[in-house]
Amino acid sequence: MFSRRLPPHADLNALTQALVRRRLEGAAVIDLTESNPTRAGIAYPPDLLRGLADRPALRYDPQPCGLPSARAAVAADHARRGVTVDPRHVVLTASTSEAYTWLFKLLCNPGESVLVPRPSYPLFEHLTRLESICAAPYDLEYHGRWEIDFGAISAAPQEVRAVIVVSPNNPTGSFITSRDIERLSMLCRERGWALIADEVFVDYPLETDAPLTDLAVRSHVLAFTLGGLSKSVGLPQLKLGWIVAGGPAAARDAALAGLELIADSFLSVGTPVQAALPDLLDRGAAVRGHIHARVRENLRALRGLARSFSACEVLRTEGGWSGVIRVPATRTEEQLVLDLLEHEGILVHPGYFFDLAREAFIVVSLLPEPDAFAHASARLLQLASS
Repeated sequence: MFSRRLPPHADLNALTQALVRRRLEGAAVIDLTESNPTRAGIAYPPDLLRGLADRPALRYDPQPCGLPSARAAVAADHARRGVTVDPRHVVLTASTSEAYTWLFKLLCNPGESVLVPRPSYPLFEHLTRLESICAAPYDLEYHGRWEIDFGAISAAPQEVRAVIVVSPNNPTGSFITSRDIERLSMLCRERGWALIADEVFVDYPLETDAPLTDLAVRSHVLAFTLGGLSKSVGLPQLKLGWIVAGGPAAARDAALAGLELIADSFLSVGTPVQAALPDLLDRGAAVRGHIHARVRENLRALRGLARSFSACEVLRTEGGWSGVIRVPATRTEEQLVLDLLEHEGILVHPGYFFDLAREAFIVVSLLPEPDAFAHASARLLQLASS
């Protein structure tokens, strides 16, 4: 009855089943997977959303790529990182996920592939399958920092149409380096691939100095940078993301024409959020500052606690909102996370959730309130070391 594009979705894994049982019983859960800043005790200006009710929001003026004022606001916001973006090269979307699907429609025929990083957030397999294309993984390997396995990329199948980089990666927190982007661009040029750079966490550098950002603007091949309100100012509920197109002028302009046609077919971005966008980006900088301070504080606390547990290692985290902890492989990751939930009331992600290649790892969000985060982190490190 249903399309083969629909990913398997009916079965709940053991961790989800255990979480449902615990919540039905009314037992407390300290959620170290929380990635929603609106539920993490972050300070927001009380009138931050005032612009949604302004008079311009009452007028419907459908613009496929977004209202000129909103596209100009995105371009102006990029200037704080020292880059110049032409507003005409900005396309607004309802989310980063939608941006991916539009780019897949633009670049790929059914059955073709895009290269996706591994480990990474478990989204690409669903998004690609829903577009009738394939996600071909390439590995990131940890050698004191996460490095791209260029051997895997060089051996990519012929039907690849684009390569995705997530910088900083979720959950590893690794930024792509200038050396790696040069090698990647050379492969893109040789093989006719486009480059898609997911930079939604780019405003949250942690254990690195001067990370490389805004890859599409700097690119010599057809490239797209993805961003959005969800992470940049901690407003996932407003549902607005963007694509910045870059690369050689002819290819970039042809891509923008194709994206305009796709966007015009959906017109998915609401007018109020577009009308309010200049004010949201300006005043939302305070929220970004609060989030950045929070994740820095929690990462420092996690590293401090881990010094008392020599069997555990907090891996280098260059940016983002997540921490990856290598723990003793005395039990499976699944058993460890179930033990943490059932005996300690602490919810964490197992490493396999993000396709971390070997056991044993756990992944925690750095967003929770600091006291709860420190308390739960100490308990999880103790249990993992036992």
